[in-house]
Amino acid sequence: MTVEMHEKRHVEIAGAGFAGLTAAAAFARRGWSVRVHERADALRTAGAGIYIYENGLRIFEALGVYEMVIRDAYPAYKREMRGDDNKVLLRISWENGGPGRVFSIVRQRCIDALAHAARLAGAEIVTSSEALGVTPDGALEIAGGQVHKADLVIVADGANSRLRDSLDLIAERRTLVDGAIRMLVARTEEERTSEEGRKYIEMWSGTHRLLYTPCSDDEIYLGFTMLNDDATATRLPINKDAWKRWFPQMENVIERIGDQGHWDKFQYIRLTKWSKGRVAVIGDAAHALPPNIGQGGGCAMMNALSLATILSEHTDLEAGLVDWERRERHVTEHAQKISLWISIPTTWHPTWRAWAFTLAGHSAWFAGQRNRTALHVPTGTF
Repeated sequence: MTVEMHEKRHVEIAGAGFAGLTAAAAFARRGWSVRVHERADALRTAGAGIYIYENGLRIFEALGVYEMVIRDAYPAYKREMRGDDNKVLLRISWENGGPGRVFSIVRQRCIDALAHAARLAGAEIVTSSEALGVTPDGALEIAGGQVHKADLVIVADGANSRLRDSLDLIAERRTLVDGAIRMLVARTEEERTSEEGRKYIEMWSGTHRLLYTPCSDDEIYLGFTMLNDDATATRLPINKDAWKRWFPQMENVIERIGDQGHWDKFQYIRLTKWSKGRVAVIGDAAHALPPNIGQGGGCAMMNALSLATILSEHTDLEAGLVDWERRERHVTEHAQKISLWISIPTTWHPTWRAWAFTLAGHSAWFAGQRNRTALHVPTGTF
């Protein structure tokens, strides 16, 4: 039950990504006044495509933008992981329902939908507004000298957040050995209609991995992962000859790539706590994880929605922040743990990696661990 308030409470949010915009929509729908600051001059996202699982889809439903998000998105049909010889190591099928709903979606569509939900609920979104500092008493400093006071400040400005760093909350932060180049390419008529072209496919070649995912009728989401010290693989624009040599079965797709692409190193971040005073930290700023189970966006949205839901039950905001973390943190930390486990075989010999992934693919226990976060019912969606 939402707490009755004589005066509307106010929240300032730094960052207009998945976490910040979900928080904006959720707080505004619960009667708070909301202002979001985005340092870029427009709401846009890197990363091209994203998997949204059952937990994330429930959040879009709760915010009233589910149909907007999945329009033209591509539902999971079959997913395969293939080893260095292109043989299937494990297969998941959604033909008969599968383990919950999954869609591959263009990231920008998700951002646009969340921004629409936030504005519709009354939130203000300010672009070209860079947050420079934050204090535990609920003050957010903006470039140009403005300082905004709020009942709550939310830090949602990504893994490299300087605001979070200023609060001295880091328990562990490490850059992992690998990273990714991600992009969208045009989808051909044959790929729209063929069995092969409809699958989500993850392929390995040594320490190189290629993820092929249709994410709309017209576009394919490609993810190229590699070790960060591999100068050939991290080059942009991508080295087509090298990637075609590593994945000859994907030559036709690789040849269609232009100058697009963005390379990121994967990070792992864990905080001592998710808040300090009247400041909450959410999204990658609080709990960055490698994308091996597709839950970076899902966890960001879950914790943003639960924050609004739980704080709206409390008159004492700092007590509410403690309650929020106690109720929610274990789900995200489970996702981080599983994602790190799946990262381990990246540097293994292909034979050992194939054995490990095949074994995991036949383990009902491991499938349950992998799917636990995806099938979690987020607080605020009941």
